[in-house]
Amino acid sequence: MAAGITGRHGETTQHARLKQLAFVWAQTHGFSACAMEVNLPRCRYRADVAGYRSVPKQIGSTAVFECKQALCDLRRDNCHSETARLRLEAIYNRREVLEARLRTHYPNLHNGDSLFPEFDSENFSTIGHRGYARLTRELAALQTRLYDCTKFEKLVRYRCANLFFIVLPEQLFCESEVPVGWGALVESN
Repeated sequence: MAAGITGRHGETTQHARLKQLAFVWAQTHGFSACAMEVNLPRCRYRADVAGYRSVPKQIGSTAVFECKQALCDLRRDNCHSETARLRLEAIYNRREVLEARLRTHYPNLHNGDSLFPEFDSENFSTIGHRGYARLTRELAALQTRLYDCTKFEKLVRYRCANLFFIVLPEQLFCESEVPVGWGALVESN
């Protein structure tokens, strides 16, 4: 087995330690019902730790704890969809302008896949235009990011809990990286 990887689900030792710390923190702060690796309602995600704290004669509180051991792992789930959507729209508009100009300069790019020539599609990748290739890559990356990398935002929007916390090692904590609507629990040595 690779160094630092435990036998359970390919989880690293540091991630398992962060989960254990979140579990203990939740219990010491009144979350009497806690569990690890909890499937969340109304979404496709699983929480590293989830807890429930009852309040007499009131609705209790639920909390979701997400443990992040690396900055790339944190950023992967922390896409702000509105910003990404605006950037996606700008890139899409830029691609439309570039394609219109390429059609003018390269009229022979038609695939001939339609009965009427005005409805033929063009294959812009055949000319090797670096700017067009870069725009296409960035467009694909943003579409993927918008679909796959909005976990923190979706958990809040889907109301999977009342409280949300990310659990981080001390060297990873940066206040600007904390998602909107989330608190941060920082491991101290």
